Amino acid sequence: MKKALISLITLLVSSFIVALPFSAAAQNREKFVISAHAGGINAVTGRATLRAHGSSDWQQLTSKEDLETGDVVSTGLDGRVEMLLNPGSYLRIGENSEIELTDNSLENLDIRLVRGTAIVEVTGADDAELLINITTPHTRMSIVRRGLYRVNVVPGDATELIVRKGRVMLERSHTKIKGGDKVVFSDTSFSVAKLKKSDKKRDDLEAWSKNRAETLARVNSRLSGRDVLTLMASYRSSFWTSNFGGRNGFWLYDSGGSCYTFFPFAYGWGSPYGTSYGSSLYGTIYGTSGSSYGWPPATGSGGAGSSAGNGAGNGAGAGVSNNAPRSAINPTSEAPSRSLSPGTLHRPDMP
Repeated sequence: MKKALISLITLLVSSFIVALPFSAAAQNREKFVISAHAGGINAVTGRATLRAHGSSDWQQLTSKEDLETGDVVSTGLDGRVEMLLNPGSYLRIGENSEIELTDNSLENLDIRLVRGTAIVEVTGADDAELLINITTPHTRMSIVRRGLYRVNVVPGDATELIVRKGRVMLERSHTKIKGGDKVVFSDTSFSVAKLKKSDKKRDDLEAWSKNRAETLARVNSRLSGRDVLTLMASYRSSFWTSNFGGRNGFWLYDSGGSCYTFFPFAYGWGSPYGTSYGSSLYGTIYGTSGSSYGWPPATGSGGAGSSAGNGAGNGAGAGVSNNAPRSAINPTSEAPSRSLSPGTLHRPDMP
């Protein structure tokens, strides 16, 4: 099954390279990205500020920011922030928390939790090898499986790790921590125990995290095949060949929800909270989940439409024209230098 899926994705990428026109122009952040880096801010509530690497000034954080290595985010009494990690994974921090994105590369992703609380939601296949490093003042750990994780830097000079689902590797001892375990770290030692009833209670931050997961799954279910193919048709071949390796999917921006949602390559993926992603690259293109989109897409005059939708009730045709509307993805925008203002543009084919 896995080999068949890999062959399917290879065929899909090759078909796009042959059949579709690609634009060398920069891509607007608010549309579509298979990013080589983590750090996109996806949601902000309450007070949250950003200190850019090399700066001593704090500025208001917005959901338009893309953090770079060395950037620091801090929340106030009512602040909460959702940050994109590798495609399908989210970091959510609560009030009175501070994180530093110490490495935003997907190959060595590292987040330092200076204080407060962070929840990590990781979507993926059960056997997928992941590497999301979390560093605190007392330890360094690596999330290696899909699941739900909570890390607290608590008063009294200690760190707590709660693994509701998934697996974590502790760097110093190479100990595997599995779902249902809690670890308490000090500067010199750590202890592992099963979660108690009190540890399983969900507070406001966990309720917000679960609500965000459900919201993003609903956003995914609203995606239409026409929207996806129109956006994909606007990229040049070097983008596909340089960015698909090692990815499970990509981030797709929904203007209605004003956020990115995860768009997996394969059908049947879901959040560890129990919600499913009803739209996927496989389902949209090849007719899985009730869809009847044609493949390969027609060129020149646009392909025939379908009223079946893509499993989410969207009835859009999937034929892509050589003259597909390019205004939807702002292909003529110039890539600006980095700033802290909203609307930063991405060159997705650049590191």
